[in-house]
Amino acid sequence: MTTNYIDTFISVAPDCRVARAEAPPLTPKPSVAALQFELVAEHPYEMTSDEILFAVHATRNSVAEADLDAERERFFAKDQACLRASALGKRYGWGTHHDAQGRVALYGIGTEEYDRLLGDPGLTHKAAMRSSRA
Repeated sequence: MTTNYIDTFISVAPDCRVARAEAPPLTPKPSVAALQFELVAEHPYEMTSDEILFAVHATRNSVAEADLDAERERFFAKDQACLRASALGKRYGWGTHHDAQGRVALYGIGTEEYDRLLGDPGLTHKAAMRSSRA
């Protein structure tokens, strides 16, 4: 099972509380959202959703380089939540664009590029998952 999307724009959740995107706070032990943000912001269109999710998992769990292949198998043996469930789109105001190869970049709500992607008829459109029930 994969979490990758192709030619898709995931807009912020309908109940996102910010009008402008903000970076997740950096703390001594960074949150999943902070690690996701750092990876994608520093490497736009270089990684797929699967690669991002696993890299964050490996970092948070201090997986040794020698164990990465086995851990990747274990990690993806169970279904994983996709980036629609990330706090980036639910809380911090970041939309994710997934290109034709499934590689991801971030676009902040309220920016021209976000609005352009939101209106692009050539993309599949999904929204990040709501934080609370409607």
